[in-house]
Amino acid sequence: MNPIGAVARANFQIVGILLWSALRSIMIRKLFRQVTVVAFMSLCLISASLAENTKVQRSTKAHTTKAHLSAGLADKTKAQRSIKAHATKAHRLVIQVDQNDPAVMNLALNNATNVIDYYRAKGEDVNVDVVTYGPGLHMLRADTSPVQDRIKNLKDHAFPSKIQFSACNNTKEGMEKKEGHPITVLSEAVIVPSGVVRLMELQEKGWSYVRP
Repeated sequence: MNPIGAVARANFQIVGILLWSALRSIMIRKLFRQVTVVAFMSLCLISASLAENTKVQRSTKAHTTKAHLSAGLADKTKAQRSIKAHATKAHRLVIQVDQNDPAVMNLALNNATNVIDYYRAKGEDVNVDVVTYGPGLHMLRADTSPVQDRIKNLKDHAFPSKIQFSACNNTKEGMEKKEGHPITVLSEAVIVPSGVVRLMELQEKGWSYVRP
């Protein structure tokens, strides 16, 4: 082989090797850059996803905590209202008088007085309604009542509790028709349409009932 040709061939091979090495180096660098970019983007996506999950978890936890607090406050308020309502529950008593008997009338007034005094000692009020009808209306008639002085005194004594003396209008009209003249009831009395209906309605509203 010609020495010059051999040298040229060797140089060509060297140049080829150098070109291949340079090209390979360029490809490796390019690939490395691509891999780096992909890795960086992946890390960004992962970080964003983790941040979003953390935000959602915190939001869910805060919402749950807020819901629990709201429910707890609602239960507490409800319990307080229930306790307050129980503590301030009104005491209400209706007493029936349907006999023209001074002993029964006095016993009814004794019952009313005792109840009022009992709750007064506890610092509480009570509502009392003495309902008269039939022969018991005589208790509230201005011309026949044997206890009108006690009624007046008890009316004044009851405050701040309340006591009402209810006179049945049905009975009043029946007596007026039978006796042939108007009937006047005591000034402390309140005329109601029907004594029996008055008893029913008060008991339906939760009033305690006593018949002496």
